[in-house]
Amino acid sequence: MTTTDAAVTLADIEAARELIKDVVRRTPVEGSRTLSDRVGGPVHFKCENLQRAGSFKLRGAYTRLVRLSAEERAAGVVAASAGNHAQGVALAAQLLGIRSTIFMPHGAPLPKMQATRAYGAEVKLHGYTLDEAIPEALRFAEETGAVFIHPFDHRDIVSGQGTVGLEILEQVPDVKTVVVCTGGGGLVAGTAVAVKTLRPDVRVVAVQAEGAAAYPASLAAGHPVALERMATMADGIAVGCPGPVPFGLVERYVDDVLTVSEESLSKALLLCLERAKLVVEPAGAAACAAVMDNPTAFEPPVVVVLSGGNIDPLLLHRVLQHGLAAAGRYLSFRALISDRPGGLHGLMGELAAVDASVMEVEHVRTGAHLRLNEVEVAVQVETRGPEHAADVLNRLRDAGYRVELN
Repeated sequence: MTTTDAAVTLADIEAARELIKDVVRRTPVEGSRTLSDRVGGPVHFKCENLQRAGSFKLRGAYTRLVRLSAEERAAGVVAASAGNHAQGVALAAQLLGIRSTIFMPHGAPLPKMQATRAYGAEVKLHGYTLDEAIPEALRFAEETGAVFIHPFDHRDIVSGQGTVGLEILEQVPDVKTVVVCTGGGGLVAGTAVAVKTLRPDVRVVAVQAEGAAAYPASLAAGHPVALERMATMADGIAVGCPGPVPFGLVERYVDDVLTVSEESLSKALLLCLERAKLVVEPAGAAACAAVMDNPTAFEPPVVVVLSGGNIDPLLLHRVLQHGLAAAGRYLSFRALISDRPGGLHGLMGELAAVDASVMEVEHVRTGAHLRLNEVEVAVQVETRGPEHAADVLNRLRDAGYRVELN
């Protein structure tokens, strides 16, 4: 199938909306005062993290499955996913009475695995990345006759995801910039077709995790190029190679592709939770991270798509700690103190004097670098921000403590 043969049009997206209107939730748009202040104009969150099954994926999955023939439905469907597409396919299959099998990589978040099974799918684990799980799902399809439901490389999938773009234009009619989390590209491709066809003046920006950013090199080469390796906490957008269908649409309709660091993803997730009261997974926060990184680069009104909210609570805890540290509100350091009575009390007194809240203390009494009368303590404190963290460190060093950051 060539890119031209696979082209998705506004009519395709409008037809998909009719198919899914009684199944998919029209997700809310919420203003963000915090980001609006930074950008200098209105910034809105398109909350696909509040979609059924926790992400935008149901839109494309249901569009694809509802169009299967009776014979294809009888054969069942198979998909490969790190979690969100899995849940979208499993829920769509359940609603339509279709048997589903989902291949997930080892290490996929447990809540996503459990939710997928709860929707009636049979879950099989294979490989450690989505790019390893997909070939196994394809082999299963060939052996059993089940219909393979690709996570992003199909016209119906892209058309269904594009309904997000239609809703954005209706909910924020004066929008100037739309920022979209991007992995394989199905969401940003469909959204861009809808938005740019109806409003060519609107800028559409794709955002990838820099540790799994296949689009910049692919666009530079003029064709999909596979990454040699990936490393990111944003498992939902960890895709090693764009598909031909979304690639051609991204190439034509998307204005910019940006990348964000793991630190930026952590900060964005923290902002969504703390300021917007929204639970968002790292992949779903990528667009927010890009706006936080360079707020003046986005003309308001801005719509930031929060693509998903399916996050393992254990990962959420670790990411929030990382985000607090990145924001200068979580300080972790080591210091040498006297092993005599009162040594720790003195250190705690210095911290109390600058209003630093101690969260954890660990003693290390042996080590080649320690003198007989010394103890090393590893301390974690909560601070009010970067300036306060700097004040804490300066106070300790002025008091004569040798301090090293962890």
